[in-house]
Amino acid sequence: MRERLSKSLTGLGLSLALIGCSDSVNSAESTRQDWSTRAPLLEANSEMAVVESNGKIYVIGGYPSTRVTVAAVQVYDTKTDRWEITTPLPLAVNHTVAAAANGKLYVIGGQTSAESAPERAGFVDTVFVYDPAKATWTRRASMPTARGGGAAVVVDGEIYVAGGRPPRGADFAVYDPSADMWTTLPNLPTQRNHIAAAAIDGKIFVAGGRFEGGFRSQMTNVLEVFDPKTGAWASRKPMPTVRGGVNGIAANGCLHVFGGEGNAADPKGLFHQHEVYNPVTDSWTSLEPMPVPVHGVTGAVFIDGWIHLPGGGTEQGGSSGSTIHQVYRPTMQCRP
Repeated sequence: MRERLSKSLTGLGLSLALIGCSDSVNSAESTRQDWSTRAPLLEANSEMAVVESNGKIYVIGGYPSTRVTVAAVQVYDTKTDRWEITTPLPLAVNHTVAAAANGKLYVIGGQTSAESAPERAGFVDTVFVYDPAKATWTRRASMPTARGGGAAVVVDGEIYVAGGRPPRGADFAVYDPSADMWTTLPNLPTQRNHIAAAAIDGKIFVAGGRFEGGFRSQMTNVLEVFDPKTGAWASRKPMPTVRGGVNGIAANGCLHVFGGEGNAADPKGLFHQHEVYNPVTDSWTSLEPMPVPVHGVTGAVFIDGWIHLPGGGTEQGGSSGSTIHQVYRPTMQCRP
């Protein structure tokens, strides 16, 4: 396994030595983790959405290093370690979000331009649902506001969409797929975009991000949690590292936050950090850094004991979409 990872990283000028460079809050955890790779994407991509349904991983929209927005949908079969192309989106979008509910995929919002300025971004409020059995897309009720650069999570079959590029950084709404209806919820306390989000035990965790549209914007390490039962937000212990352009997922009751961009201390402007939040103890642990740090990916997949992190930009900005498909095997548990 280490040989396979080493060969993959060599082409990117990196080595397994990076795995030993963790700036760890709790270094005891770091020796028990494992990174590897899987089959690369068929097409390089970044600023796209990633979601899983029925054992398959979907990489949706985004753009390669050309910064030309695509409608492509790449599908990975975890059993065969193979990618294929399926029916494209009805609309080419980047900075979109995706979620799976009731056996179908929902792609929500995004933007049609690679620009970050609100007047040129081409934000959309569109919602498309994909039926894997028929490989078809259908338009559904639009989101209350047009926005891109947010994050989506599912709780009890409903899809919550938080944040976005200005002026919609505080927007928060929930979609009920069965009723095809949106409900506006209390604003995200800290407006931001390019965030990490996940659901744990019925609550929605939103970490990190940046305040303005571009990667040179001021970033944050704030962690805020929404409880759908009370309809209220609460603050939790912030991440150890201030960063935006991050990606996140829940695994074993923990919130894992990977990568990001805007790091002035890194030659390529990226964050290698992999930091994990334990909601039981309200504490963070730093684990092995990403072997190849990336940004520009919204969503990840935890399946069969592995976190899948396909694609992403390997340099800050939008001109470095990659085909790399990194996977991580978590062992840290965050259950009472």
